[in-house]
Amino acid sequence: MNILDGKKCSQEILDKIKETVDNLKNSNKRVPGLAVIIVGNNPASKIYVNSKVKACEKVGFYSKAIFLDENISQAELLENIQALNNDKNIDGILVQLPLPKHLNEDEICNAIDTSKDVDGFKAENLGKVMLGKEDGMVPCTPQGIMYLLDSIKDINLYGMNGVVIGRSNIVGKPISSLLINRGVTTTVCNSRTKNIEDVLRNADIIIAALGKPKFLKENMVKEGAIIIDVGINRVDGKLCGDVDFENVSKLASFITPVPGGVGPMTIAMLLNNTLRAYDKRGE
Repeated sequence: MNILDGKKCSQEILDKIKETVDNLKNSNKRVPGLAVIIVGNNPASKIYVNSKVKACEKVGFYSKAIFLDENISQAELLENIQALNNDKNIDGILVQLPLPKHLNEDEICNAIDTSKDVDGFKAENLGKVMLGKEDGMVPCTPQGIMYLLDSIKDINLYGMNGVVIGRSNIVGKPISSLLINRGVTTTVCNSRTKNIEDVLRNADIIIAALGKPKFLKENMVKEGAIIIDVGINRVDGKLCGDVDFENVSKLASFITPVPGGVGPMTIAMLLNNTLRAYDKRGE
């Protein structure tokens, strides 16, 4: 069993980004800018936003965190987004999800300028992922997963059997498209898939992204499988993933830990997308 170290991989990416930003500063050029909008007082969302702001500080990005009242209207939130769309110092915009139930998440995400959609959640960018086009923004977590898979030496994804557990627009659907684009024979399951154990035992790669603590058990995995755990769950005050790490790791050839696996990669890909958005503006 080998650990796919998201902390190490993400740090390598952030170091390269910082080097690029340092060169921009030395040339007296504007640095990339990222704006994060958070609505309400969700403690988990605040933690995520703070981690993104700190990451921006470390690489030298300009960042702006906008905290809005949980009772804000749809129209007011859209006005905030439009102001950021017009802000020349901002290259990337993300709205921290989930939003309060009275707000339309689809409308909010699609209000972000496509060139600044560094989360990659807009329909246009998700469509480009499905079509295999490389000029759009790829959602951060799926992009981070592919980076981890590509970090494994001497494997060819083409022709492998992959299973994705979870069908969300944020992870499940886009990572399925990315795997298909790379020639992986891909099956998408959910927690109610019939005979899911049989499906999983045939998989060379398993992406667990359904939000159920330790769902993936040892009896569902064949020896030598690559396991990517996207889940972040808190059980008895401790973080754990969607994979029963202690037992599944005995069979896996490569596996991501929780924490320290996919999570750090998501933030690294967010900053990488922001730098890409900056470069596309040609300033």
